[in-house]
Amino acid sequence: MIKVLIVDDSPSLRAILTKVLELAQDIQVVGAAEDPYEAREMIKKLNPDVLTLDIEMPRMNGLSFLKNLMRLRPMPVIMLSTLTQQGSPATLEALELGAIDFIAKPTSNVAAQLHAYAETLHQKIRIARQANLYALRTEKDVQQAPVSQHTQFKTSAVLALGASTGGTEALREVLVRLPQHCPPVVIAQHIPPVFSTSFAQRMDRICDVSVKEAEDGDVLMPGQVFIAPGDRHLKVVQKGGRLLCQLCQSEKVNRHRPSVDVLFDSLLPWAKQVSAALLTGMGSDGAPALLRLREAGAKTLAQDEATSVVWGMPRAAVEMQAAEKVVPLSKVTMELLSAVKRP
Repeated sequence: MIKVLIVDDSPSLRAILTKVLELAQDIQVVGAAEDPYEAREMIKKLNPDVLTLDIEMPRMNGLSFLKNLMRLRPMPVIMLSTLTQQGSPATLEALELGAIDFIAKPTSNVAAQLHAYAETLHQKIRIARQANLYALRTEKDVQQAPVSQHTQFKTSAVLALGASTGGTEALREVLVRLPQHCPPVVIAQHIPPVFSTSFAQRMDRICDVSVKEAEDGDVLMPGQVFIAPGDRHLKVVQKGGRLLCQLCQSEKVNRHRPSVDVLFDSLLPWAKQVSAALLTGMGSDGAPALLRLREAGAKTLAQDEATSVVWGMPRAAVEMQAAEKVVPLSKVTMELLSAVKRP
């Protein structure tokens, strides 16, 4: 049984979450705390496997509690988030502090969609229980020599990245190491609408490269990173001799939109100019298309198990021999760039 402690100041939300979680036979709600102070005592007494944590609470907010928790007693945490422009920055900060994932707060009409909400929450709890809490800690301290501004890359090169659970922080580690003149980068990260916007803005503030949420018709240019918007597939197409971003809302692929498979498959016509990596995440999205890219001449990587929060998607790539190399997160950027350097 996976023991879960709910931390939320709303009695009604605690009741709803308890009802939703106990629909799963392998999940047991061992307690429900109304604030971080009560939660602290319950953690000592009940030793839960996973925490669900609200952000806005009296006496101590969820971010302050999470920061202390990850320093003193690290454990898997799922944040309860308001999926709005206001709620997304705090949730992304929670992921940076060590939370495994997030989910929307259940709403008053959750009963109408109870099965779908329950299935999503149960899956996130199960993933969190298996997650590698320490994956990113050492990687953030690894120093890399900066890429020389004199390094030249193939003019037609494209870098492609795919990620899911744990991916926002993994992508951060890859993107902050990119030089200003690197080849264009396209990314499919499983993330909801609004959050993809906030994530792109956050990356743009801290990176040397320009990072934005992809828009239909964006031209792939050196030094620019394009992140697929939540609930939209991102493809790369050619028009007038230039490579462009194309967005669509066709059916989900591997239960995801954006899907990594969709992005990677769109790059097949230019595979010999592509350097692609599959990062942390649950499931297998991206692995089949990474194999197709490799077979078509692309350079392909998978993040290793030790540095992945969830070694699902990269493992699927390794098992089907889609990745030429399996590397720690700190080496992904250098490997991607090395594959597209000019001789």
